Amino acid sequence: MSTSTAEFEAGTAPFNGSLETRADRMRANIERYGIDRWSHGYFGVSEKGNVMIKAPTPDGQKTIELTEVINGLRQRGLDMPVMLRIENLLDDRVSQLNEAFRAAIEDANYRGTYRGVFPIKVNQQSHVIAEIARVGERFSHGLEAGSKAELLIAMSTLRSKDCLIVCNGYKDEEFIDLGLQARKIGFECFFVLETVKELSIILERAKHWDVEPLIGVRVKLSTKVDGHWSNDSGDRSMFGLTTMQIVEVVDRLKEANMLHCLQLLHFHLGSQIPNIRNIRDGVTEACRYYMDLVNDGAPMGYFNLGGGLAVDYDGSASTHMHSRNYDLNEYCVDIVETLMNNLDAHEIEHPTIITESGRWTVAPMSVLLFNILSVSHFDAEPLPDPLPENLPETAQSLLQTLNDIDPRRLQESYNDALYYRDQMRDQFRIGEITLRERALGENIYLTIVNKVASLVPQVRRPSADLVQLCDSLSDIYYGNFSVFQSLPDAWAIEQVFPVMPLQRLDEIPTRRAIIGDLTCDCDGKLDNFVDEDGSRPTLQLHELSDHEDYYLGVFLVGAYQETLGDLHNLFGDNNVATVRMTGQGQLEFVEELHGDSISDVLSYVEYHPAQLVQRFRESAEGAVREGRITVAERQQMMSLFNESLRGYTYFES
Repeated sequence: MSTSTAEFEAGTAPFNGSLETRADRMRANIERYGIDRWSHGYFGVSEKGNVMIKAPTPDGQKTIELTEVINGLRQRGLDMPVMLRIENLLDDRVSQLNEAFRAAIEDANYRGTYRGVFPIKVNQQSHVIAEIARVGERFSHGLEAGSKAELLIAMSTLRSKDCLIVCNGYKDEEFIDLGLQARKIGFECFFVLETVKELSIILERAKHWDVEPLIGVRVKLSTKVDGHWSNDSGDRSMFGLTTMQIVEVVDRLKEANMLHCLQLLHFHLGSQIPNIRNIRDGVTEACRYYMDLVNDGAPMGYFNLGGGLAVDYDGSASTHMHSRNYDLNEYCVDIVETLMNNLDAHEIEHPTIITESGRWTVAPMSVLLFNILSVSHFDAEPLPDPLPENLPETAQSLLQTLNDIDPRRLQESYNDALYYRDQMRDQFRIGEITLRERALGENIYLTIVNKVASLVPQVRRPSADLVQLCDSLSDIYYGNFSVFQSLPDAWAIEQVFPVMPLQRLDEIPTRRAIIGDLTCDCDGKLDNFVDEDGSRPTLQLHELSDHEDYYLGVFLVGAYQETLGDLHNLFGDNNVATVRMTGQGQLEFVEELHGDSISDVLSYVEYHPAQLVQRFRESAEGAVREGRITVAERQQMMSLFNESLRGYTYFES
């Protein structure tokens, strides 16, 4: 049996095997959703046809189905949507990053070390930062702070003084004072200069506190990177010092007899660098700055590449903006080799390598879980039999087009249908046809385009119009979540996240769909999905069943999404659960955080729930006096009002 028409209509790469057996259908779905390509080995499909976590533990990989996790969440009173954090995956990423650099350094006989720092802005949640600090302590893995609040987190969370603290961003006197206190208690806390003006404050406050500062310079490289974050680099980058400003910093430090405090060079090419060549080019250019600073008398010793280690969101292993054409080992080896090749030629000592690899570290650990509430189909209604007499001419032309559809002339049929439909709408606007006549004509048109779309698989090279037609007839599956709160990058920068059903993967999905959220906003949707060649506008899903909830998961959402989310339509923070798989294969619910109540989100926008209750009580009491409701009904209303204030902002089942 060949690949089904439904698969072609989904726009996925054809599965060239049989679909007769359950195992064949599961393999087809694994290929369709690409889970083996983008999951980094952390997720798979179980023998039951459900998505499962494949968690690394000290006793080997342990698995559990996400539907089983959802059952545990519901038993603990956590409704959908839920942001699920999986500690094992976070621990594994921190360890992998440090071990990969260790191996690259040993293999190349590099004479420096690696000291990573996690940029707090990527995921500021307390439990996440605490876990990174705990696991990273044995690697001396530190934290990067871009604000006073983040610096306070770093100073209070890190336990080992071998862990670096790197201070980026614009720094006022209080920010600098805090960093100097960290120096006094033993932390290697670096101030990376964003402006020359900061240097004067640092030197003045260091003298006041009688402590020598550790200073770095952020250089503005001319190297440009591919992808969305290209503006983080190049001459027009918002951040970093120009060559003239760097020279000024060196001269001022010399005048103050403080040049020995300049020990770090920092650059940042972008949050997600798809092409390894850009990384090599950036390191090569930065080496020139580093060597000249050493030759000018600065001791240096630290080479900070910033972020950029990319996540392969779409699984294409390409230079597409949502992917990358390298793996972790290649990244580490290329950095070490490029540094050695440039510095050895000038007999410069090998520096400590620092990266701020935030996105790569935390993206895989979080999955957004939600249920589907309803579906809107764009199918035609059965045509009346018999048809009404005296049909308008445009309706008759549409009927003729329907009867004349031929797989060899689909484009012609589609063109004719569009023409007669538009003509019919013009006639309605000027009053030549009635509402009922237009409704019948629209239904005939919908019958035509659905039939045309069903025949597109028979066309060897369908036109762009026909491919777009298939997408335009896709269903809307309404999910219990808010794009703006839980997946803001999907809306703001068209970030592609892997999305797939969590169950029924032993069945071939037959519906093409986009996913709408709960907000009353046309941007509150997901219509850009992972595909082997990048992305596509629809996702293939199953028909809903009356007997069970249908769950979807959005994967690789651990970076930035929770902090950037907003309160559109006053949908608040969703429920959060942190879980861990033990070496014995048991699932531990480490932490449960209930999402915002309606009362919470109202207070965020300056409403006082007690005042709202009082105002509504007055309205209800007035209705009692007017005889509109009874006292008992008033009590029911007040109970419902108060209960709603305590309730979840999302759909509750």
